[in-house]
Amino acid sequence: MNWLHALVLGIVEGVTEFLPVSSTGHLILAADLLGLTETEFLKSFEIAIQLGAILAVVATSWRRFLDRAVLARVAVAFLPTAVIGLALYGFIKKHLLGNELVVVWALVLGGLALIAFERFRPPMKHVKTDLSSMSFTHAVLIGLSQSLAIIPGTSRSASTILGGMALGWSRAAIVEFSFLLAVPTMAAATGLDLLKSGFDYSLGEYELLAIGFVAAYVVATGVVRWFLSYVRKNDFAAFGFYRIFAAFAFWWFILR
Repeated sequence: MNWLHALVLGIVEGVTEFLPVSSTGHLILAADLLGLTETEFLKSFEIAIQLGAILAVVATSWRRFLDRAVLARVAVAFLPTAVIGLALYGFIKKHLLGNELVVVWALVLGGLALIAFERFRPPMKHVKTDLSSMSFTHAVLIGLSQSLAIIPGTSRSASTILGGMALGWSRAAIVEFSFLLAVPTMAAATGLDLLKSGFDYSLGEYELLAIGFVAAYVVATGVVRWFLSYVRKNDFAAFGFYRIFAAFAFWWFILR
């Protein structure tokens, strides 16, 4: 792995982290297209650079983290993922991360779910928009939805968005909540992985992490602003169709 690979993967992460298309799945498949050998460092790299994208949320939405009511609901929603992720960490890293077939199937099924949800969901007369008034029950259920994203290719963003909309939250509100929930989720995932690895990286590997981290942050800052604007006028069906197209393309070029 060289600096150009790190830069490309950082850009891929920045573009896909907040869209309902699975950043982890795209990173795994992009690494394959780049011809990178699957190593423990590559797996850790794919986890750690997500924190760069997450910091884009802190930079653009920091005022929300000063709202105690919203912060309390983010903390409650984080708990299910924390418990499940910690319990299954070894299994996830050994058997799921790097599994291209799992990613392809998750992309397809998630894409079909997005399309079906947008096409067949009955219209709601009243949608919820005030995150500070979210019930803690809803916060837990959204957190459980997010935990499905331990399967690479599922998409943390798609899971939380579908879970929130099923509970009656507006697209804009649940997308914002998904952004906020990403901060503790990915900070914990990165911290856990660094602790498990014992920070046992060479100077060159830390430089690669820095390149990917910065690239993800810069690109994600623009994507966050664009996506918040997009969801005010559009649904998520287009992302569902993209997921199916991406799954077919990756199957054709990698698994066929």
